[in-house]
Amino acid sequence: MAKQSSKNAETSFIERLDIISNKGNQRVSILDGIIRLMYYESILEDSVKASIVFVDSGNAVDGKTVLEGLPIVGQEKVYLKFTDNNEVSIGKKPELILYVNKVTPISDDTTKSMVRIDLVSKEYILNEKIRINNRFDGKISNHITKILTDSNFLGTEKKLDIEETSNNFNFIGNNKKPFYVLNWLSKKSVSSQNQKLGDSAGYFFYETSDGFKFKSIDGLLSQEKKKSILYNQTPDSRGDKIPPGYDAKALEFNKDNRIDVQEKLKMGAFSTRTILFDPFSCYYEVITPNAREVESSLKLAGKELPVLNDEFNQSNFNKDFSRTTYCLLDKGTIPQGNTKQQIEKSKEENFEYGQILNQSIMRYNQLFSSKITITISGDFSLKCGDAIFVDGPELSAETKDVDKRSGGLYIIADLCHYISTKETYTKLNLVRDSFGRVGNHTNRNS
Repeated sequence: MAKQSSKNAETSFIERLDIISNKGNQRVSILDGIIRLMYYESILEDSVKASIVFVDSGNAVDGKTVLEGLPIVGQEKVYLKFTDNNEVSIGKKPELILYVNKVTPISDDTTKSMVRIDLVSKEYILNEKIRINNRFDGKISNHITKILTDSNFLGTEKKLDIEETSNNFNFIGNNKKPFYVLNWLSKKSVSSQNQKLGDSAGYFFYETSDGFKFKSIDGLLSQEKKKSILYNQTPDSRGDKIPPGYDAKALEFNKDNRIDVQEKLKMGAFSTRTILFDPFSCYYEVITPNAREVESSLKLAGKELPVLNDEFNQSNFNKDFSRTTYCLLDKGTIPQGNTKQQIEKSKEENFEYGQILNQSIMRYNQLFSSKITITISGDFSLKCGDAIFVDGPELSAETKDVDKRSGGLYIIADLCHYISTKETYTKLNLVRDSFGRVGNHTNRNS
């Protein structure tokens, strides 16, 4: 694997950028006019996105601009392919096809104009035209697959990476959009491989250039690193002296570990209370999930979750919590089977609120406990959701060691590839749930 130095930040190769007219299938390439291309992925987004700024000359289509001659009115199909300086391509396998979602003229004169077009995936636009009213029974991971692939719903042909869930959930779509349902189900999911019911829960649904993914929080945090990145201030403007074991040197490095205790407590990141009530039997229960009690069963990126002051612990029964969720027990809701089987299952819980709901709330909030933003030379092999190992310098007057507290494994939450006529960069927003460097840049278990 070639190392990423600042030399790799030189302009990359945009090999294909064709826009297809909605009327007549006329094809126009805007390669020669491109000023800037920005490509985005995020675990918090349902679709990959791209933004392209180009010069629209007056003789592009029958003596007119592309905007008027094609014309571009929205939903045009766009084929993209671009390759970094290590010959890694986006848009080769699988082919990257996006659609025009927004057109913004930037400047105009008598012979040419500058235009920005914003692109999204096909499913992003289809989502606005589809409503789900069907009944779904069984495993949540099976529901995800069906909504994505069934021709009655999104009907995607893209590659899927669906992590299997352990819990079942029966529901009716109630006229909701597909992406709404997919994200709604994410909060109700427990991984059969990486999470323990009652201790952890929560998934992310997102898209990369490889296809759609449905991955658990603990699954993301337990994966092996894809690359190791170092940031230091050693005089090495070209990045030629990257230490052994590291794949790239960060050009920019910013820690965003802003501490807001009150906000974390409001969101229920570490201690919550669940009040359960069954209106039919008048059953009442109070549960207080606590992150510290289940920490050993969580898949952490670092050594430990933030250690809070014991002075603020409440020892009284059911008192140590910072957020309360009230739930009516979901018993006997649309059980599967014939009439006899449905009667037998009428007292079973369809969704186990006490074992899942607040556990996913805590994990979502814990994941963003530590944040780092880095910029490296263009690297199109990275995808959002990938794990990378990051080391930065320790702030000390005496040592030149790496930072043992903030260094270590991180998940790519947001990614942007920036390509201009002169340079190519990849900017990453990295997150993790814990502090303390585990392992090193060559072996996570060391």
